[in-house]
Amino acid sequence: MIITDTHTHLYSEAFDEDRNEMINRAIELGVSRFFIPAIDSTYTESMLQLEKDFPEHVFLMMGLHPTHVKDNYKAELKHVEEQLAKRKFYAVGEIGIDLYWDKSTLDIQKRAFKHQIQLAKQYKLPIVIHCREAFDEIFQVLETEKSDDLFGIFHCFTGTLEQAHQAISYNMKLGIGGVATFKNGKIDQFLNQINLKYIVLETDSPYLSPAPYRGKRNESAYIIKVLEKLSHIYNVPLDEIAEITTQNSKDVFKI
Repeated sequence: MIITDTHTHLYSEAFDEDRNEMINRAIELGVSRFFIPAIDSTYTESMLQLEKDFPEHVFLMMGLHPTHVKDNYKAELKHVEEQLAKRKFYAVGEIGIDLYWDKSTLDIQKRAFKHQIQLAKQYKLPIVIHCREAFDEIFQVLETEKSDDLFGIFHCFTGTLEQAHQAISYNMKLGIGGVATFKNGKIDQFLNQINLKYIVLETDSPYLSPAPYRGKRNESAYIIKVLEKLSHIYNVPLDEIAEITTQNSKDVFKI
């Protein structure tokens, strides 16, 4: 059984004490593909090191996270451009809009999001979207950029059934993680109305641990709990969920 974690911050400081052991724990459970989103330029070196340490398992993205779109965002976007020109990445991400932490940066967040979508199109790469309290704003930008070469993943999807269909209409898969296991997560109530061909698995570790680990540090091995939950929701065997969602990830990332 090959399981793909389409979104995990394995370079996070939360793993500094036991990174290799944590990654190997996941690999032993069949989680053999880890897609690594970028945050900003300060993490690039540790991402590259991760790829060196686990070359058969780790696949890097490049991008500027919306919560890190600050006064220096133009310099950060230049770093993204330079990296994309220099070497192979598998997606532009994570990018998007986050209005939970700071609404005052909405204008520059939108500009950064749009610019990075255009970079993804230029390099024929998928985008990986971060959306927090910003569905309308995200859809507004996607509407202006929609085309056959716009595709990717709506990471950590927490919207309504209607918003799920809207995301899918922009050639997006839905990244489903720990929230699906929460008692108040809500998406588990309608997920079975969405075809599995639109679903990919993720952890967003070290964040958003699934039940029964909620509140603790998340890690890629815990994706098994998400897999079990989806198996229950769709009434489909675990290995079949793993196979379909891994194939979906291959369709997006082209690897």
